[in-house]
Amino acid sequence: MKALSAIDVNIYNQIDNELYNKQGDIWWDENTILYMLKTSINPCRFPYYLKAYTEALGRKITGKQVLDVGCGGGILAEEFAAAGFTVTGIDPSENSLDTARNHATLSGLSIDYRKGTGESIEFDDNSFDIVCCCDVLEHVRDLPKCISEISRVLKPGGVFFFDTFNRTPLSKFIVIKLFQEWRTVAFMPPNLHVYDMFIKPSELKELMFSTGLNTKEIMGMKPNVNPLKMIRLMRKRVTGKLNYGQLGRQVRMRETTDTKVGYLGYAIKE
Repeated sequence: MKALSAIDVNIYNQIDNELYNKQGDIWWDENTILYMLKTSINPCRFPYYLKAYTEALGRKITGKQVLDVGCGGGILAEEFAAAGFTVTGIDPSENSLDTARNHATLSGLSIDYRKGTGESIEFDDNSFDIVCCCDVLEHVRDLPKCISEISRVLKPGGVFFFDTFNRTPLSKFIVIKLFQEWRTVAFMPPNLHVYDMFIKPSELKELMFSTGLNTKEIMGMKPNVNPLKMIRLMRKRVTGKLNYGQLGRQVRMRETTDTKVGYLGYAIKE
């Protein structure tokens, strides 16, 4: 299998990462696409991560340091903080960080938010018990560097939590065509994702292994509704009968053994 390398600049330039720099609260508003991370994705992934850490691995929460790489507006970071972890979040977008700080204050949560990127994490070696990088791996240009940095700042025995999209014909049809390009149903902005930047689980496992991260589990994610109902709900969103928050509550992701579209999992630093 060919090793992953930094994404070609011509491919990387196709992705719209400027979305995260838009002014205003693009994260915690029911009428914004990113709020679906709260209503649709978090109900699946955070319980999975928490159960893996406390039950499968038998770890304690108290005193554990979490780094959220690509934290955005703090939607996942706040879940970890509310559960009792000590959380730091880094993101390249100042606007997103301002939103995250403001919302954490409103929520009564103490989270250390700083500007930074996954390819250059400005913390010492062996600093964190947990690093999570979610909704991010398919957006970074130099994935090998990002994974290497994550491994570097993890303590020995530390846990890396991730989620991303697989690169398959099915994921191209669903995420690119249905979710982004077909405007009669699409709920994602054009070029939010680029298919060539999706990552096969085997590629990610090999890349993690090369940096000392041993994959423990990978699970798929899929909607809790059948495809026809999902399309009807997406159409209601387009016609103004549902906002993004409502769409996310009705289309919640759940764990599955099928990893053809989206997947999540965790690895341990050996």
